[in-house]
Amino acid sequence: MARRPTLSPTKITTYLACPVKYYWTYINPKGKWYLRSKSYYSFGTSLHAVLQRFHDSRDAGVTTTDEAIAALEESWIEAGYSSQDEMMQALAEGKQIVEAHVERAMREPISAQTIVVEKLYRRELGPFVLLGRVDRVDEHEDGTIEIIDYKSGRDTVTEEEVRNDLAMTCYQLILAEHFPDREILASIIAVKSGDKATAQVKGVELDDFRGEIELLGREILDRDWEGVEPVLKERLCPRCDFKSLCVQHPGFELPVLQ
Repeated sequence: MARRPTLSPTKITTYLACPVKYYWTYINPKGKWYLRSKSYYSFGTSLHAVLQRFHDSRDAGVTTTDEAIAALEESWIEAGYSSQDEMMQALAEGKQIVEAHVERAMREPISAQTIVVEKLYRRELGPFVLLGRVDRVDEHEDGTIEIIDYKSGRDTVTEEEVRNDLAMTCYQLILAEHFPDREILASIIAVKSGDKATAQVKGVELDDFRGEIELLGREILDRDWEGVEPVLKERLCPRCDFKSLCVQHPGFELPVLQ
């Protein structure tokens, strides 16, 4: 039996932003030759690796600020920075963020137990499987499950932003199957400042979201990808990795960057 295709919040978000970008990223293997390393990906991945170790009770190597900073230096990804100076400035900022996060966590009263860090969950939805890799899952004393997602590029976050975040709602949809009869919350932590916001999607609202994701997934899977044509998106196209491929299409022109 053939394996079901998989979709993730990242894939779905990419498709919604630009089907052509989705095509070159996930459909046509030629696209991988045009992908460039990006400093913000490297920065976020480096921070996530340290936060994962700190909150993993099985990892005894990162329990203090000094150990967290040392872990950041060990796991630091240098790809994507325009210069050594830019990279070193980012590393210094990363150390400050990690130190502040660890100190905040050590000051806060323990109200929940972390049961999962960096785990891939899956849920079958019609013809495809929806995947979601969560940064962390906490279990509260009353049995409530809290999904926690770290954002390294943000200083603030609001409840409305969490509620409207496609990935966070996907995670709630997936984990609702893995933790039936539990209340499930979703939280985003802006690690630069420690700002945190929490929201919950459940009941009819979550059922409606499931139906929309199924329809969108079928649209993605059934699309005629060979016939997809680039459409100008002035905010995205000038900085897109695949712009050199799109400009080969007759009639497609990029706007001039100001």
